[in-house]
Amino acid sequence: MGSSRPVGTPMTKGDKFSLKKCPKNDLERTIMHDKPYALAIGSLMYAQVYTRTNITFIVGVLGKYLSNPRMDHCTTVKHVMRYLKIKKDYLLSRDQKV
Repeated sequence: MGSSRPVGTPMTKGDKFSLKKCPKNDLERTIMHDKPYALAIGSLMYAQVYTRTNITFIVGVLGKYLSNPRMDHCTTVKHVMRYLKIKKDYLLSRDQKV
C-alpha cells in the first residue's frame, strides 16, 4: 500500500454489495481464506472511531461481509485505505491540512 495511488473518495460511484456477490463454491472460499479481510476491517474500524468518522458508512457495509467476503470487498477495502492515505494530514473538523 506504500506506493499505491491515493484517491479522493472513500468509495466509488456505483459500488453495490449484496449476498449474491459472496463466494458460492469452495474454490472461491479457499482463495479468500488467505486474505486478511477481517484484520483490514478492524483497522478501518479503529480509524473510523478515533480519527475518520467520514468512512463510517462504507466500513459498516464492508463489515457485513466478514464471514464470507469476495474479492470485490477486498478491492473496496484497499480503495478506502488509499483514501485514508491522501487524508492523513487533514484535521477532522474542517478537512484542512495541518
